[in-house]
Amino acid sequence: MAKEIKPIIPAEHIMNKIFLIREEKVMLDVHLAELYKVETRALKQAVRRNMELFPDDFMFVLNITEIEIMVSQDVIPSKQHLGGSSPFVFTETGSCHAF
Repeated sequence: MAKEIKPIIPAEHIMNKIFLIREEKVMLDVHLAELYKVETRALKQAVRRNMELFPDDFMFVLNITEIEIMVSQDVIPSKQHLGGSSPFVFTETGSCHAF
């Protein structure tokens, strides 16, 4: 009998990290970095160095109102948790191909 192959990352773990913002399914930079096992700082730095690879339909930056909504829903613990920078979010298509 063939051995069942389990996914590296359980689907439930990923599904809990997908949010609807601007009518797009997105994943926050902190959650994407966690999945790729890199620091959020390193992920954001790589994106900034290669902005031409990240069009608006692939990735965008949260505005103040969106950040406040994410804090109110306990997705982000507080604005201070962000360290003064706004989170990047990656669209459903973008999060699959970012790194």
